Amino acid sequence: MTMELFGTDGVRGRAGKKVSAMACMRLAMATGIYFRPFSKTNKILVGKDTRRSGYMVENAIVSGLTAVGYDVVQIGPMPTPAIAFLTENMRCDAGIMISASHNVYSDNGVKFFDCRGNKLNREIEIKIEEIYNNLEQIDQAQAVEKSIGRSKRIDDVIGRYIVHIKNSFPRPLTLTDMRVVVDCANGAGYIVAPTVLEELGADVKVLGDKPSGYNINEGCGAMHPESLAEAVIDYRADMGIALDGDADRVVVVDENGDIVDGDKLMAVLAVHLKGQGKLKGEGMVATVMSNQGLEEYLAKHEIKLYRSAVGDKHVVKMMQELGINFGGEQSGHIIFSDYAKTGDGISSALQALACLVNSGKKASEVFNPYESYPQILVNLPISKKPDIDDIKDMAGLKEEVEANGMRHLFRYSGTENLVRILLEGKDADKLETMMNKCEEFFKRELC
Repeated sequence: MTMELFGTDGVRGRAGKKVSAMACMRLAMATGIYFRPFSKTNKILVGKDTRRSGYMVENAIVSGLTAVGYDVVQIGPMPTPAIAFLTENMRCDAGIMISASHNVYSDNGVKFFDCRGNKLNREIEIKIEEIYNNLEQIDQAQAVEKSIGRSKRIDDVIGRYIVHIKNSFPRPLTLTDMRVVVDCANGAGYIVAPTVLEELGADVKVLGDKPSGYNINEGCGAMHPESLAEAVIDYRADMGIALDGDADRVVVVDENGDIVDGDKLMAVLAVHLKGQGKLKGEGMVATVMSNQGLEEYLAKHEIKLYRSAVGDKHVVKMMQELGINFGGEQSGHIIFSDYAKTGDGISSALQALACLVNSGKKASEVFNPYESYPQILVNLPISKKPDIDDIKDMAGLKEEVEANGMRHLFRYSGTENLVRILLEGKDADKLETMMNKCEEFFKRELC
């Protein structure tokens, strides 16, 4: 089935267009109808990030859920991983996060979690979309009289999540000798992140903690860590931390203001976990985007790398299947399943800080353990999205890339009209030449 609503991580698009009030209310009704047969508490948790359009989307979702008989618990701006944690902690049937993650403020989206705090699999998304498109089923499911649901807002659950996050930091350690800059991207982590770091004893400089509804991810946070890098140098900090709009992603900056490669960060954390005897399954899960250098470094430490499809929910699924408790994406979605069911930027930052404290070294020494293979990623705007493997001469292009000793990944964005072209190899000049050929190919076939 072709999915029109759901992308790689829930539903996402321009607020007021794809993510309109009408679409969100209908989507919420479809979600409530799907979860009804599995209901135990008749409660669904709803949180959001700091976008202005969150008010519109939240009210539409509450209307849709209550219209089909669900009670709604609204907790306001909170990180995506907090919604995953609190959905299970508060015994809700499901959780909904209103966020477009790292996208610009004019976009918004809806992410879904089941009663255990896991993101929905593709099969469930297909069923919800089928209900969404069945207006007769939606009409028949609407509640009347005393069966109509109700909603209430709870403002004090942030404390539960802060305690949960702090418990992920090793108890014998403190951050009393650490100077840290944290950029909250004017997003959902703007209260939680500084609070947790300060309570653990760090000397904290905070950026991006004044959300206006329009400035989320704007020149700040994980998508724009340049200002964080400058602040780390100016503040003479030991490490910098940048979150994205919903705080499920982290980018780390060392004391020199250099951005730490996401694969290298995961490599160090995996080896650190193994050294503590806490790495389960003798391996970790990354995606097909991760650098070959990561795989080779892990092999030297007798840690096997497993690769999943792109998207942290695919990483989590493979981790669960293999009995592994650590994985993540090059982009900064890092999953410690002992503490979180999804990527958690704040928790991951704490693990990086714990690793740094234990090492007694500088961040630039700790988080640069190997040389990466040259890698080029291009996001090319396109006008159509046929099946990648059905494109004429695609097999020939792949054969040419592989014949030149390069690794490739060609895939569509799940949320935008883009094709993502990834090439990796040992020779940077050859990569540039081959990337030019790939761009010409996709422009000819898809633009």
